[in-house]
Amino acid sequence: MSRIIDYIYEHILRADSVLDGVIHRTPLDKTRTFSEMTKANVYLKLENLQKTGSFKARGAYYKISSLSDEEKKRGVIAASAGNHAQGVAYAAKMAGAHAKIVMPVFAPIAKILATRSYGAEVVLHGYVFDDSLKKALEIAEAEKRQFIHAFDDEYIIAGQGTIGLEILREIPNPDVIIVPIGGGGLISGISIAVKKRNPEVKIIGVQSKAFPAAYELKKGVTMEKKAWSTIADGIAVKKPGKITSEVISELVDDVVLVDDNDVSRAIFLLLERGKILAEGAGAISVGALISGQIDVENKNVVAVISGGNIDFTLLSKIISRESIRMRRLVKIRTIIPDRPGSLSKIITLLAKARMNIIDIITERYDFRAPPYEASLEIIVEVPEEKKLQELLSHIREQGYHVEIEEVKE
Repeated sequence: MSRIIDYIYEHILRADSVLDGVIHRTPLDKTRTFSEMTKANVYLKLENLQKTGSFKARGAYYKISSLSDEEKKRGVIAASAGNHAQGVAYAAKMAGAHAKIVMPVFAPIAKILATRSYGAEVVLHGYVFDDSLKKALEIAEAEKRQFIHAFDDEYIIAGQGTIGLEILREIPNPDVIIVPIGGGGLISGISIAVKKRNPEVKIIGVQSKAFPAAYELKKGVTMEKKAWSTIADGIAVKKPGKITSEVISELVDDVVLVDDNDVSRAIFLLLERGKILAEGAGAISVGALISGQIDVENKNVVAVISGGNIDFTLLSKIISRESIRMRRLVKIRTIIPDRPGSLSKIITLLAKARMNIIDIITERYDFRAPPYEASLEIIVEVPEEKKLQELLSHIREQGYHVEIEEVKE
């Protein structure tokens, strides 16, 4: 292994001691749901339960704790629109250093308030992360503050690597560890910690198809068509760092790509089956697992759930979308006569079928319907497919043409 990897490993061992009592030693939870789905022994490393809601507090604290008293006195600065902001804010407060965080002006208000709640000063600048980063570097130079990089720093990587040590304490010989990749700090730290002790463990990285830089690095390819957004926004990084690229190239066994459909499904299943709240970047490891791209049958598998700071509006959309995809919620569409009593007939049929109505939308100005009729859309909860088909038959027997909105993936 290269000299930088040996150097970081020594710091991982130190960080493990430094972080004791500062961060949570998060659970490694065996999940029956995903074990049965994949025919493997699946464990979830729940960094969504970490301080600030993600793994970021580990590396940030170890980095800040390494600063001299004079450097801490001058303060630290970072640029982030999400988890790194909160991790640095928390770590700086614990280490007794003042933190200034530059965030885009359109950063979610919940994340701005959370960052401030840890005692950091928030500077809103620019419309995208690159604008915030440029401003942060300007402030760092002008105020002589220590800039805290989100991933491309030996101390940051070492802090994240303590997750690998924790995994090995509970499962000394895992077969596969699945880790999200954004800038690469998390997977670099875990890879070094694990491979140094057990080189046989397979480390599999996961990226969004929208941001496949590490995949391209590992495979030696260039993707022809890329999306410009993803619900896994925490790993929406254009390219890994210099240090992390070296570690990924040497230690990571493979990188797979996952689309937002698999991520959405993973978020939903984690919440419904495991009562685990995960953000897109945190759930993407499970998304890769259930996509079937990784050979895990009859193996001991650890999926790292890297964070749980999901926007509740997005979460609501995901729950509704997945409920419709799984036909838990169904949109029934029909055309009814635009006169009193027409709607009540449909509702009576739904009541007899014991279908819970979530929403009713009528449209008198739908050009697909004649002037004397109105379009009707009803969203209902479906207990089982058989009941749904019986309901549709009863509606059609009353002379209505009815259709179900199908989800296209």
